[in-house]
Amino acid sequence: MAAVKQEAQKLIQKLPDDCTYEDIQYHLYVVEKVQKGVERAKRGEVSSHKEAKQRMVKWLTH
Repeated sequence: MAAVKQEAQKLIQKLPDDCTYEDIQYHLYVVEKVQKGVERAKRGEVSSHKEAKQRMVKWLTH
């Protein structure tokens, strides 16, 4: 858990001094989602390009 706290502190330090709580939350959210995606990819939980296109067609046609 200390590693997560340290990562969050580093991220916050890189943000501009006039950032808002919303800015901090957004950046933490994005980092978390990217890390989860990388973990899923490492486990082989990925979709092919064809599968992704099929999903997008469903989303965009409803």
